[in-house]
Amino acid sequence: MRRIITAAFAIGLLSGLPAVAKTVETETIPITPQATPLIESPVDDIAPVGEDEGLGHIAGPDDIVEMPQVLYNTDMLPKAAARMHSQLREAALSGNMERLRMVLESNEMPPTLSFTKIDDPIDFLKKSSGDGEGFEILAIIADILDAGFLHVDEGTPQEMYIWPYFSRYPLFNLTPDQKVELFRIVTAGDFAEMQDFGAWTFYRIGIGPDGTLHYFVAGD
Repeated sequence: MRRIITAAFAIGLLSGLPAVAKTVETETIPITPQATPLIESPVDDIAPVGEDEGLGHIAGPDDIVEMPQVLYNTDMLPKAAARMHSQLREAALSGNMERLRMVLESNEMPPTLSFTKIDDPIDFLKKSSGDGEGFEILAIIADILDAGFLHVDEGTPQEMYIWPYFSRYPLFNLTPDQKVELFRIVTAGDFAEMQDFGAWTFYRIGIGPDGTLHYFVAGD
């Protein structure tokens, strides 16, 4: 799921030893300042705003960023990834938390559900759900998996398909239809807080090309 550290540097003051005063004749030489030419950096040299471990950095309205390609057709997913997407979505729509447990336990490794240690994953998700029974969490999973997604870090060990695409998408100047899609997942208040924080902090899902569910997590 996205750590700004501000470092303050101390400036040391160098002091010299006292010297014996001596009268020295001086001459003032006038120096005519010359204008320093401005050097403009080409647009191509401006690096896109990056992401931090799956968290989407929210670019400012004046940042120059490369828009990632948003995908909607799950038919283009590798078979294993498509199978995990389908199983998760079906479990969520079933309203059965134990069915979700089966999907999680079939995973190659326990997926990240929290940045802190948890015991039983289903008990944790129920406690995280506003209703206390897990129905809200299941609805969130279904909504997220119905949203557009991204194919990121292609050709690297971190290659993954992530939902929703907003978790790694510049969130300023969204088109009207994108805003409607975003507000189907979060409230306007949630979005305003994310803008202030500087990153997408709501739930996101990451599935590897091999079908491994890497995370379903919220927060920073």
